[in-house]
Parts: sequence; C-alpha cells; structure tokens
Amino acid sequence: MASYAWVLKIRPGYEDEYRRRHDKIWPDMSETLNRSGIRNYHIFKHGLTLFGYFETDDFTATAAFLEDNEVNRRWSEYMAPIMEVDIDPATRFPYLLPKQFSHA
Repeated sequence: MASYAWVLKIRPGYEDEYRRRHDKIWPDMSETLNRSGIRNYHIFKHGLTLFGYFETDDFTATAAFLEDNEVNRRWSEYMAPIMEVDIDPATRFPYLLPKQFSHA
C-alpha cells in the first residue's frame, strides 16, 4: 500500500465551519472514501493550512473513482466556498506532495 499527502487551505474566517462540516461528514461521503480505496485518511491543520495523508493500493483508480462519483462531486461543491484547492491537471486531484523521508 502506498501513502500520499496533499496541502490545501481554509479560506480566512471559515476555520470553525470547516471543522463543523467534517465533524458531521455525510455518511455517504465516508462510504465513498472507503469505496474509492482510501484508507488511513487523516487531515491535520496548522493555521489555515490543511495537510492530508492517506493510503491506497492504486492511486490512479482512486482518483478516477472520486472524479466520477456524484457524492464526491456534491461534497466538493459543498466545501468549495470555504476552501482554496489547487488541482493538478495531470491527475485532476489536489497536488500530491513528494515524499522526502520515511522511518519505519
């Protein structure tokens, strides 16, 4: 299983709203993440910066599943007003961070 990470931003003034929305994540969005192959998904926050970490066996299949999924589309639209998201045109997914170091 490979690990991946991304960095996104919360728009200023929406920190509490971001937290509220994730505290009440839609059950069908959680199921969508599971069905996409994402496991061990965590989001950390520093100021307005979000750092996401997840694992999946096949990133290409995961990204394609999410891109074509109606629930993910609705969740993305729901979150768009409160977030800044840079999408990589090559993957149509937020830019992934290159791994710099690992320690097992």
